Amino acid sequence: MTNVLDIQQLNVEFHTKYRNLQVLDNVSLSIKKGETVCLVGESGSGKTITSKAIMRLIDYEHGSITNGSITFNGQDLASLSAKELQTIRGKKISMVFQEPMSAFDPVYTIGFQLTETILKHERVSKRKAWDHAMKLLTRVGIPEPAVRMKQYPGELSGGMLQRAMIAMALSCNPELLIVDEPTTALDVTIQAQILSLLQDLKDEFDMSILLITHDLGIAAEIADRIVVMYAGKVLEQAETTTLFETPIHPYTKGLLQSVATLDDSHTTELYSIKGTIPSLTELPSGCLFHPRCPHATDLCKTDVPPLTKDNDREVACWHVDTLSHQRSIESEHYFTDLTTTHLNERHTDTLFEVKNVSKHYPVKGPLFSSAKKLRAVDNISFSIKKGETFGLVGESGSGKSTLGRLLLQLESTTSGSVLFNHQDLTSLRSSDLRTIRQHMQMIFQDPYGSLDPRWTVEEIISEPLRTHKNYSKKQQKQRVAELLTAVGLDPAYASRHPHEFSGGQRQRIGIARAIALEPQFILADEAVSALDVSVQAQIVNLLKDLQRTLGLTYLFIAHGLNVVRYISDRIGVMYLGTMVEVGPSEALFQHPAHPYTKALIESNPKTNPKEKRTRLTIEGEIPSPINPPDGCRFHTRCPFATDKCRSEQPSLKPYKDQRFVACHYPL
Repeated sequence: MTNVLDIQQLNVEFHTKYRNLQVLDNVSLSIKKGETVCLVGESGSGKTITSKAIMRLIDYEHGSITNGSITFNGQDLASLSAKELQTIRGKKISMVFQEPMSAFDPVYTIGFQLTETILKHERVSKRKAWDHAMKLLTRVGIPEPAVRMKQYPGELSGGMLQRAMIAMALSCNPELLIVDEPTTALDVTIQAQILSLLQDLKDEFDMSILLITHDLGIAAEIADRIVVMYAGKVLEQAETTTLFETPIHPYTKGLLQSVATLDDSHTTELYSIKGTIPSLTELPSGCLFHPRCPHATDLCKTDVPPLTKDNDREVACWHVDTLSHQRSIESEHYFTDLTTTHLNERHTDTLFEVKNVSKHYPVKGPLFSSAKKLRAVDNISFSIKKGETFGLVGESGSGKSTLGRLLLQLESTTSGSVLFNHQDLTSLRSSDLRTIRQHMQMIFQDPYGSLDPRWTVEEIISEPLRTHKNYSKKQQKQRVAELLTAVGLDPAYASRHPHEFSGGQRQRIGIARAIALEPQFILADEAVSALDVSVQAQIVNLLKDLQRTLGLTYLFIAHGLNVVRYISDRIGVMYLGTMVEVGPSEALFQHPAHPYTKALIESNPKTNPKEKRTRLTIEGEIPSPINPPDGCRFHTRCPFATDKCRSEQPSLKPYKDQRFVACHYPL
């Protein structure tokens, strides 16, 4: 089978004010016709730069190809002029970007932008272009395409916008589709739909796919071959099954071991690769991975290993012969000993008691129309025990983050009560709330946006101390040093600014700030969702360690189900503002009682390429909370729905295994 794309010894540099920065170093890979190849690796590995180099988008970002070739159907893209590239971009090679909102122009309708692409490359009338765009929207699963064509990007949900982006990329029947992190910000259910759609479209359009992802579960499910990148170099590439079953390079093994799975024990730490990926301005000599590698020798520290063929794969490592005999990743002691952690001694005392809490937002409608309400949280009751981790899962729009803010009283309740240590927070004055909030802190989702870039680390962490404690400057400095040490950072970092740290390090700074006042409770709202798998494992281990030493109680909100199962003692499942199931983590995952819980779990990608998913069919997206369905709110997407489900809303009732379920017909 011939190669559609063949990249050989590609070098790319970015030109900065002070120096030229090499971001890709001798990258070589190929894609056959009808093949799906996945680029994997931590952030900063060069995955996205590789994809942009193929389409020569780096030309607009002060980048240039300094060596090597990019051959597409026998034509070297690296040597083409800008005008010649216009006949290839969008027509023969298309790209689906990570953030669809940034790919669409917010001031033009979806229909205008779809037809603009078609008219640029095809000699058809506007009417035919419009009809073709409508068919594409239908094909990618967008309902009411005639309505969506006239809407603006801001009016579509994240899942719909990603589908529209795929429709635009397919508008001229490309031979190669480049897909950059297409499901990073999507729920597991929508993620599963998008992946299934990509696989169907690949066969239907007879095209090749280059998929960029840091989610190895996605790579296992969709890829024919996987290319592992690190700091701008290819370290290993092989067929998917081969790479997952018998990885050779220590970095590949580390990535695979770092993935949280449904088999991980609560009593052991998650595996993680020590350290972080190096900055491109301070690359180590020799093998770039040697500072983090347990097998590094003097040779690794001085000489760069070439990418050489080893039977069924290519590997860049000096110790291929030795490591080939240690291919299994089943050992729990590959990089570091996994220390057994004992769960906190559980208490029967309740820290939070949530009683019939609702949060409705008024929505303005047309003149003289009846007032509407957005029911973000609707009559929810549950409790959180002292010293436990309560996980909260559900699709975007379920009300998870709103419920978390209601617990901290960052949002006022429409009705109901929130008791913290038996004290009703909803009845307190602002001054009283300010005092009690020192016992409740928050870790935010975005480690880049949650820290003030103008402040030093010391100023960021000491702000709670300045607000709530009468500490001297000397005491503040000492406390900041203690906190940095507690989260695994060097106290000398106190004088630095946020931009000098990686994403994982920034999240550690955020955690240090959160525990500064020795709170009883921490709300972690998608605190690890934006992190690479290895860094994610480091942060989860840190959170569990702090819980054990400080006696913390967590509300852990996330859409990564494997991580939620691992860290949580109990889990609540939310759907469209209501709680549909609550129960112990293991019981809920092993035997889900609500159809929605089962759908979430079965939509979760597997990390074994040979394991076939038998996914419960769940179509479409979560309905609008402004106009929720009558009866059970999940009945519009539930394969087991009856007339009773459509007319009568089930209440949350006790079920076996210490669980509560809101379903007329529990599974």
